[in-house]
This record gives sequence, C-alpha cells and structure tokens, in this order.
Amino acid sequence: MSVTDGGNAPAYPYPVAYGKENEVETDILVLGGGVAGCHAAINAAKRGARVLVVDKGPIIRSGSGGAGVDHWHGACTNPCSKVTPEEMIELTLHGDYLLNWEFGNGITTYILFKESYDALLDVEQWGVKVRDVYDEFKGAEFRDEKTKLTFAYDYDACHCIRVVGGAGIKVAYYNEMRRLGVEMHDFVMATSLLTEGGRQGGRVIGATGVSVRTGEFYIFKAKATIMTTGVTAGMWIFSTELQGSAASHSDPNNIGDGTAMAWQAGAELTLVEKASLMQVARGFAYPPYSTGNAHNTWYACTMVDANGKEIPWVDRDGRVLETVSERYHHAPGQKAFFNTPAVSYEIQCPRLIADLPERIKKGEFVLPLYADLPSMPEHERRAIWGLMVGHEGKTHILYTTYGKAGFDPDKDMLMTNVMPPDRYGIFYPYWNTMGPRQWREGPGGGGLFFDWDLQTNLGGLYVAGTAGYAGGNHAQAASTGRYAARKAVEYVKNAESGRPDREQIEKEKIRVYAPVTRSEGVGWKELRAGLTRIMQDYCGEYKSEETLKMGLTWLESIRESEAARAYARNPHELVRVLECYSRLTAGEVVMRASLERRASSDSLGFIRLDYPETDPPEWTKLITLRLEDGDMRVGEHPVDYYLKAPNAASFEENYRQHCDL
Repeated sequence: MSVTDGGNAPAYPYPVAYGKENEVETDILVLGGGVAGCHAAINAAKRGARVLVVDKGPIIRSGSGGAGVDHWHGACTNPCSKVTPEEMIELTLHGDYLLNWEFGNGITTYILFKESYDALLDVEQWGVKVRDVYDEFKGAEFRDEKTKLTFAYDYDACHCIRVVGGAGIKVAYYNEMRRLGVEMHDFVMATSLLTEGGRQGGRVIGATGVSVRTGEFYIFKAKATIMTTGVTAGMWIFSTELQGSAASHSDPNNIGDGTAMAWQAGAELTLVEKASLMQVARGFAYPPYSTGNAHNTWYACTMVDANGKEIPWVDRDGRVLETVSERYHHAPGQKAFFNTPAVSYEIQCPRLIADLPERIKKGEFVLPLYADLPSMPEHERRAIWGLMVGHEGKTHILYTTYGKAGFDPDKDMLMTNVMPPDRYGIFYPYWNTMGPRQWREGPGGGGLFFDWDLQTNLGGLYVAGTAGYAGGNHAQAASTGRYAARKAVEYVKNAESGRPDREQIEKEKIRVYAPVTRSEGVGWKELRAGLTRIMQDYCGEYKSEETLKMGLTWLESIRESEAARAYARNPHELVRVLECYSRLTAGEVVMRASLERRASSDSLGFIRLDYPETDPPEWTKLITLRLEDGDMRVGEHPVDYYLKAPNAASFEENYRQHCDL
C-alpha cells in the first residue's frame, strides 16, 4: 500500500500495515538504544540473558551519544587517578551540577565514580581507540606515558579521560550487540508499558510499540524491562524553520516517551519541577561548538580581544595564572576540580576573569573576542581542535566542514562572544542562547525515582541513564546501564513471564491508530507548536498557582480538542503525533509537580511568585508523583534517601550490598 498526500509529493517509500501485530518475547527488554541502553543490553547478554532493544531511530547512531564523545567523566579507578570514588562523592556532594547540589542522586553518581573506568575498559575491548596508541600526543602534559591514557581539564587528579576515538563509539556498541546476538528493533517507537493484569501500578511485563516506517504494531513480552529512553526535551522551544530547536546536548528524538509511558503505568517520578536556563542553539544562533570559547570542549583556550590583548585566567582564589599549564592544575590545597559550573569552592576550576563584561564596557578589552588557538602549546591546540572538537557529540561535522573550508588552527582564530557571567562566574559563548527558565532538558533533570538496584516502584522496571532523575553524562549512562543489567539479570532468574492483558493492548491500539483514521484536522507541527506555547506562557521562569492551573486547563483543552483532531497521513506523521501526546502528558506532570512544590528554590532554579521564600529547610526534600487507579498520589523522600539513615550508612556500604559484581 502506497500513501501520498494527494498532491505532488512522492509516494510513501515503505509498505504500510496499520494494525498488523508482531509478538516478540525475551528475558530483558531495553527501551531506548542510546548509551545506557547499549551498555545494559551488552552486559545482560554477556550474563546469558535473552535481550531485545527497541529504539525509534537507527540504533547504530541513536541517542545523545550517537555522534560521539570526547571525554569520559568520573574515571576515579583508573591507574593514574589521584582521587578515590569516596573522595569524589564527598567533593561532589558539596556542590556540582552533575549531582544537582542537595537535590542530586548519590546512587547514580557513586556508581559513576566506581564503575566509569570499568565501563571505559569495556568500550576499549569492543574496539574503540581509548588510548593514544599511535603516540600522537607523546610528551604532552596531559598524557601518561606508561598507560598512554590522555586526560582532560584536571591534569593533577586525572579523573576525566579523553577518548581518542570517541566519534565512532556508538558504532562499536552496535557491533558488539550484533556479535552477542542481541535482538534489535530499529525504527520502532515504544508507546506503552504492559502491566500484569493491565493494572496501573502492576508489575511491568513488557511494552507495546509501533513501527516508524510501516505502522505495524508490536507486543513485546519480557520478564524485566530497563527504561533508557533519555530525557524529555524540546517542550518549551519548537521551530521547524530555524535551527536548534532542542537542547544542544540532547538527541532531537528525546521526546519524553519513556517518562509518559512510565507515568501512565503508575511509576513514581521526581524532580520534574526542576528548571534551568537552557543552553540551546536556537533562532539565529550558531551551532554549538562552532564558535571559539574557553569552556567544556574548548577548555582552557586562550582568549584575546580584537587588538590581540590576552584575557587573564584566574584560579578559584582570584590569583592570575601566568601560563597555559597553570589553567589545568589545582589551586594550593585543592584535591580535584570539575570543568563545570560548580558552586562549591572545593571543586571550582580556573576560569576567565569574572569582571570581563565590566572591563569591556570600560574599554580595557575591545570586542569582538577570539579563541586564540595558534598561541596555545601544540599539544593543547591539537587536543582542542581535533581530539575534543571532532569527537564531542555533534562536532565531527563542524571539524570536517571547517577543515574543508580551509580553517587551520595553527594560523586561524575563531571569533566568540560572551554573555554576562552566571552566578558562578561562568561565561558562555553566544550560541548558547539562554531562554526562559525551563524544565531541565538535559543531565540533572527530573525522571523516574529508583533505589540502589536502579529499580522503580514498579516490579520488573529498571532505569538507567537520563531516564532516571538527576541523570548525568555519557559515562554515567554507560555505568548505570551496565549496573542495571546486572540487577535485571538477577531479577529474571526468579521471575515468571507475565501474560499481557488483551484489553490493555486493544485500548492502546485504539489510541495509537486514532490519528490515521482522520484525513484532516490538526497536523503534528501545529499541535507541537501549541504545546510549547502553553509551556512558555504558563510554566515559564516565574510560576504561581494561578498560572499553573491555567496551564493545566489549557493542556486539558488541547487534549480534548486539537489533540483529539490530530491526523496523520503516514506512519512517520503518526509517530510525530504520538510524540505530541507524550509531550502533553509530560507537560501536565511538570505543572502538577510545580504546584506541589510550595517554595522557591535556588538550587532547582524554581521560582514561585506566591511562595517567594528560597530553599526553606522543610522543603529540602524530593517530591514524588505517581498515578494509582487514575488518581495522582503525591509523596516525598529525604534528598539523601539513598543512605539507609542520614549519615549512618556510607556509599561504599550501600554499593557493596547491591552491586552484584
């Protein structure tokens, strides 16, 4: 069957088979084929489990890490590291964005510090070039001559490893899954979780899905399910005409399907009210990393003004650093630092002078500013432009395009600009256009609540990566994926296969295929644009009970009218409409969670105009939401629930009791 739009568009390229059922059974079902999903699948398969991975994109390149990775965080157990996992967790607990300060998750962060290097060794075994095996950086200050490992940012503690061949890392994951016989279903969108007896809150026994290409329906039966679908992104910003409509570090396919599925099944969510100033390349901004700067991938590049005058670097105490080398080393008495916007004095990294904007206004420095790669030591220059830019996610295209155009880092500089510093003195290049405060659409945001087994409140449902609340980066996704696999394998040894409830399946088929029964109405682009406008207007930077309730009213109105009239002409458009349904559900959850937090919070970037007191002690807690028999249940947990009793059980003790190595 071919489908056209009745005009001059070419025929739809795939056969369409709406309603055709495909039933697949496995031990462990992994929803999401990104970094966490691949590590989960590989490690479960190595332990003898039958594993099936479902992803609505091409698994060989899907997910936020699909385009590559330049640095591997938290490798505290590597032979060169001068900081232990125990020391690192204490430093992080004092204040870092990965742990989200007092609202972060110590479980996944500690797993990162304990298993990050082991996960990287796995990656190396799968064929990725991790070390400087060809001695391209021999003699560099950041290279260990014995192990040939190269390090980023902190050259003293050596806890962050540069991945020399990071651009092809996802391909290696894919090939290893094929070698192990992992069953993979590319281009299939998971739409719902199947629960025992079809009950909300029941044990998860599988999922349903629909083919992105053919529209066929899938019933996946599993003893255990690992949710790795990533963060919910793009809820506040959408434009099909202007580039950069989603967060710069997130796969555009990260819609929030997993969050919506888990919510409907009765899973407990937390921290979904968290907001942040989003780093997004939108409107007329430049693509991420395409302009010179001095942060993250470009750290710690020399910056000069239009007259070639160098902008000073300072350490955490404000002491001017005279050499490039000093930018990568500790201040006196410092144990380690992160190249992140850290609030903690203990882990603050060297940075550009905090009063740069004022000194520009006074005429001391003249705009525009430039990243002065040619003045950098050769090893540092080639590490930034080549090893980092070129392997960081989404930068390989920039590296190759600029190279073909004649850009030479030995001779040329790239222009940059800075916004006023944030409260931590961090400057951002102007491609990081800051929009209004929004839900944290990236590492550190809201998601599924879980325990030390990475299990949710639903039996048989585990979580890894940024699908869980306060999720982190590539290395954390890898570490939690391999950890969750071990727990799921142990679970399925004693679990029986559940029998999917036919009524639940039929209801889901009606919901999924409703848009293709209509030939006109509201298109997916219009629907999504309307949803983002509601989030902007009623759940923006400043919140109140009145605006949030108005927002919920508007979302319900859209659900009953525009969403109910949405149509799709082919499976591709059908999936886009279903994604809007997921966004609609996620938006409702965000607003309801925002209503329940009746206090402002600096740590969460959360501003309630009707509750202006900031971070009162009684509100330093996690608020949880879940559905039970269709009604919302609100709960709470101490922010340090991951310790059996506050300050009584150590991270090491909890980890040792649960890790199952």
